[in-house]
Amino acid sequence: MGNVSLKEVLLPNGETLAYREREGGEIKVLLIHGNMTSSKHWDLVLENMATKYKLYAVDLRGFGGSSYHNLVQSIKDFSDDVKLFVDEIGLKDFAVVGWSTGGAVAMQFAVDYPGYCNKLILLASESTRGYPFDGKLNENEEPRRFSLHEEIKKDLIRTIPVQTAYDTNNVDLLKLIWNAVIYTHNQPNPALYDEYVQDMRTQRNLAEVHHANNTFNISHHHNGLVEGNGKVDEINIPVLVLRGERDFVITAGMNEELLEDLGEKSVFIELKDCGHSPLVDDLPQLLTAITQFLDDGVQ
Repeated sequence: MGNVSLKEVLLPNGETLAYREREGGEIKVLLIHGNMTSSKHWDLVLENMATKYKLYAVDLRGFGGSSYHNLVQSIKDFSDDVKLFVDEIGLKDFAVVGWSTGGAVAMQFAVDYPGYCNKLILLASESTRGYPFDGKLNENEEPRRFSLHEEIKKDLIRTIPVQTAYDTNNVDLLKLIWNAVIYTHNQPNPALYDEYVQDMRTQRNLAEVHHANNTFNISHHHNGLVEGNGKVDEINIPVLVLRGERDFVITAGMNEELLEDLGEKSVFIELKDCGHSPLVDDLPQLLTAITQFLDDGVQ
């Protein structure tokens, strides 16, 4: 397949975003990763997707090779970076694939910057109503929905264990977590898996991403923490929603919220025998669904 180049670009806001660019044809696609990952985790797609597609995979602020000068406080911070990024590299009229947290970033981008992307693919995406963060600050209390970034930073269930694993290069623990919730059937080949784990450790914004997901809400509903702003109505392009039938990260209920809020502009395909990473579980099935949607209406 086409060659992949590692590049970076300085944004007007002072952040530098790293990205992977793969040679291809006229159909432009921007890939936006999720939490605990970076553009590195798109490598199987970059290597195997047909060469008629020109692919870009960005490292969001605080992930991978990108800078992290200013604290991320919301999903909008990420999507504003994406806007500056596509302007700097001259990218227009493209489809966006957003995976997990990247789905929220992609939706926010489509809301705020109409006319840039022509199609939206939400892969194992968090809901239009965000992704709630339940945690606890001491061992004796029951988990509860947090509201503050400061609380999330001190959470004993998810934040501190993962951050500690990053800091101490605890590969075994990171793989244990991923095998329990993401690679529940298939795993990447061992060498690639080790590369993925080292890539996870480049994340410098773990608590901020949890906070951004916890407070994201573009629906018309209260999400238990914040009222929705209703901006989902401003997404005016075709949307493909993809979810693995055994995704342990994005529940069926979260996916139903997404479909309800998007309404008739969206179509849903359930990926058979896939979890939260269809890229590893069944790449051919994933690529077929994506490319058929991208090609629909293309003569």
